[in-house]
Amino acid sequence: MVEDEKKNRIRWWFGGGTDLTPYYLDEADVKHFHQTLKDVCDKHNDKFYNKFKAWCDDYFRIKHRGMTRGVGGIFFDDLDSPASKVKCFNFVQDCADAVIPSYLPMVKKHREDPYGYAERQWQLVRRGHYAEFNLVYDRGTKFGLFTPGARYESILMSLPLAAKWEYMNKVSEGSEEYKLTQVLKNPKEWV
Repeated sequence: MVEDEKKNRIRWWFGGGTDLTPYYLDEADVKHFHQTLKDVCDKHNDKFYNKFKAWCDDYFRIKHRGMTRGVGGIFFDDLDSPASKVKCFNFVQDCADAVIPSYLPMVKKHREDPYGYAERQWQLVRRGHYAEFNLVYDRGTKFGLFTPGARYESILMSLPLAAKWEYMNKVSEGSEEYKLTQVLKNPKEWV
């Protein structure tokens, strides 16, 4: 009887996160993004931000490129504190509520920034890196693709509409693209 109760036990957990994958590095934007996330984490547990930032840096690493997908954020999975489902849910809800305040100021700040052909090409290469991560490493994408009867179009909706890959793509040392690439290869602390 005890064994049957264990098998029929209701299991719950929360997972989530957010990361920032810019095409060009604006350190003030990244600091604002991370500070917003840290403030939310600290409201619930002052150890969450450092733990979940490290998890994000590790999870979103494109191992074959030796760099992260973006400039970090927070990521967590299997959050199932025995203390309370309500506390875990409140944390997840507060994280979701922080996405717009962490991101909207960047959109407003940069929406009129000029760009040309070279910036568009770099954007497409970076989107290629994003697609590589999703197809090769992302647990959710892989789970969906290997689920019988899955709607593959729904699973692949996270991929960019346009991306490109260039053979042996190199960025010029000292360029804005180089500046971002160095941070992607060596994640740093932002707050």
